[in-house]
Amino acid sequence: MILITPQMRILLAIEPPDFRMGIDGLARLCREKLAADPFSGTLFVFRNRRATALKLLVYDGQGFWIFQKRLSSNKFTWWPKDTNSVSKQVMANELQLLLWNGNPELAQMAPFWRRLNVAN
Repeated sequence: MILITPQMRILLAIEPPDFRMGIDGLARLCREKLAADPFSGTLFVFRNRRATALKLLVYDGQGFWIFQKRLSSNKFTWWPKDTNSVSKQVMANELQLLLWNGNPELAQMAPFWRRLNVAN
């Protein structure tokens, strides 16, 4: 099992790929369509055309992991619709909501803590 941490870069591919693709096909898609290095440790998320399944691809330093979640009923209700870009970056907590078929845009979450620069 791979741990999804807040520090991970997570990219959702807006356009659905051919879900018959395996690791090599999705890695090529990351390079060519998303202009991202599949060996960078970025977690890539893809949704099929019918919105019933997700595939996640990540490289852990030794090899690729590929995960698939297919809903037994219903469809994934939320997916970015930005026609001007090929991908959307999301945060780890937003991905967790998406995996449970939630809508990250409607979730109310506490703001992330940021260190303040204190002048001496």
